[in-house]
This record gives sequence, structure tokens and C-alpha cells, in this order.
Amino acid sequence: MKRVVVKLGSSVVADSEGAPRMDVLAGVCDLLASAHREGREVIVVTSGAIARGMREMRLPQRPTTVGALQAASAVGQGKLYRVYDELLREREVTSAQVLLTFFDMSARTHYLNARLTLSTLLEWRVLPVINENDTTATDEISFGDNDFLAAQVAVLVAADELILLTDIDGLYTADPRLYPDARIVSEVSDFSSLQELEIGHTTSPLGSGGMRSKVVAAEMATAAGIATTICNGRRREALAAVLAGEREGTRFAAQEARYSSFKLWLKYAKPSRGTLVIDAGAARAVREESASLLPVGIVEVIGGFDAGDAVEIASRAQEDAGHGRTLAKGICNYSAEELRRVIGRKSEAVREILPRATEEAVHRDYLVLD
Repeated sequence: MKRVVVKLGSSVVADSEGAPRMDVLAGVCDLLASAHREGREVIVVTSGAIARGMREMRLPQRPTTVGALQAASAVGQGKLYRVYDELLREREVTSAQVLLTFFDMSARTHYLNARLTLSTLLEWRVLPVINENDTTATDEISFGDNDFLAAQVAVLVAADELILLTDIDGLYTADPRLYPDARIVSEVSDFSSLQELEIGHTTSPLGSGGMRSKVVAAEMATAAGIATTICNGRRREALAAVLAGEREGTRFAAQEARYSSFKLWLKYAKPSRGTLVIDAGAARAVREESASLLPVGIVEVIGGFDAGDAVEIASRAQEDAGHGRTLAKGICNYSAEELRRVIGRKSEAVREILPRATEEAVHRDYLVLD
């Protein structure tokens, strides 16, 4: 475990009134400083800025509007980082605050710049403390208590391990706070085996996550070959055990990495702007022959998008209540308006209508299977 990303949820960082859990944070920083001294590269992804701002402003409950969430984050962000900075400095570790947005993850140039910055900080033996830049988010506070952000960061830096710290011991067969007979799931190697479980969206009063977002984060990270553990961040010995390579909480085994870093970014970070519904022949070619998608195989274009946007690719042959099962995702070479003019047409006809168009609607090098 050379490079590790450790994510702290709001319920680990702050108590029910939004005050920092100084004993918990001190214990976490002790362990991370020790790992740092051993030569490991450690990145922290933290929640809690909104909770910290709520306490400062004496807000009785978590805001529900984007503006109020952003304002609470603006109040709490610097104060939260100061806690980490002081605790780590006391342990002779230099830290750096890094704020990321969904746009930084979804725009390829920003994504690569973020990777370069983090790589440089690690080379300098600086411990990055990352949070979502809630104050500039335009749509919503979007990363699900930073679980998605933590997985993205782990993929971004090619981490060896992702550790998600929460306020319960791991993934249970049902919510243990509601069902006393729920059992902990100690290891997951096949995500389909979790379909029977009652994995909910229950969150703390201060946070926006829940176990489901952690499972999705684990699925994302393990698909990139990164082992992931969910454990209780309030118990110092739990994190200590995971850092020592021992079993604790719920461990998700790393999968064989099937995709390049570009395709992982495309699959998990770049948002889709529309859907291309394709016929059975095109579906077989894309799925089984790793072929590019040509306009001739497209039967319907859904949504509005520009050339260079990501689109979902769905098979009409497996149509159910909607437009069929999603097979893949890719970067489209056409706008939606252009594509509607040429769907179902062979390449020669496409060139007559759009002389400057490329042959492929989605090239195989810019396509990733679902």
C-alpha cells in the first residue's frame, strides 16, 4: 500500500452540533503522519466544511438550498482545513489544501492539471487535504458527501488503496441502526451479490452521503484496480488495522483494471449529454468486436449535445420499458443536430450531407463498454 487515499465523512469529522471531533481527527492524523514517515504517499479527502460553517453560523439544521449550502461551506472551509493543517504540522507533516469541483473531474484538461498538481505535491512529500469546492459549484453540492470525489481522486492518482471512513463498522446486510440483526459484510468480490441487500441512502443530519454512495465509490475504484475498505473512522484501531494490511470493516477486492486512465475518466467522470439508440448489428459490433459506431447503425438520437460531448449508447434490440440497456459510453464526433441528419445512412451518403464529417459517430478509441 504505497499510495493511499483516506476519506473522512462528515459524521467522522464533526459531532451532531458541527463541532470538530478533535480526538478523532488527532487520532487519524497520528496514523497518517506515521504512514507518511514510513514513506507512504497519503492523500486525505475530507467532508465537513458545511457542518463546520453550520456551527459557526448557529444553523439548526443542514441547509437545503444551493446558495445556503455554498455560503455555509464558504464559512467553514478554511476553518476545517486549519484543523488538519495544525494537527499535521504538530506531527511534522506539511499539508496543502486542494479544492476540486465536478467540472475539474469532468473536463479533461482540468483533470490532467489536477493530477499534475497532486503528483507534484506528493513528490514534494506534502500531504494534500482535498475537499469539494462547494462555494463555486453551479448545479448542486454534487459528490455525495465526497464519496464520489474520493473515488475519482483515487483513480486520478492511481492509488493502491481507498479507505472510506464512516460512523459505522462497514457495510451491513441492512441498516444496523434500524435492524439489530443485520450482519456485517466482511468482503465483496462481486458487486452483483449486493443486489439483495438493503443498502440505503440514510445520512447523518450534517452529511449528504450514505452507504449506497460508498458502495458506488468502491465499485468505481475497484474497477480501476484499487482495493477499497469501508470502516469506522471513529475507532482509531480500525484505520490502524487497514493501514497495517489487516482485515477490518468491509473490503472490496480490486478488479483487474480493464481500461486506460482516459477510459476510466470517460466512464466515471465525464457526464453524458444524450443517448444514441443503435440497432442489433451495431450493438454486436460495439460489444463483441470492439468496433467504432457508425451513423448507419444508429436508429434514434435522444437529447441535445455538441461534438466532443459524451453520450450513452443503448441497444434497441434489448429494449424494455425505455430505450434499452446501456451498452457503452463514448465521445461523439457529431452534434445531435448533425447526427439526426445522417442516422441510418452509410458512410458515402454521410459524406455527401456532411462533407467534413468523420466516418465514425463514436470512434472505438473514445468508447468504453458499460
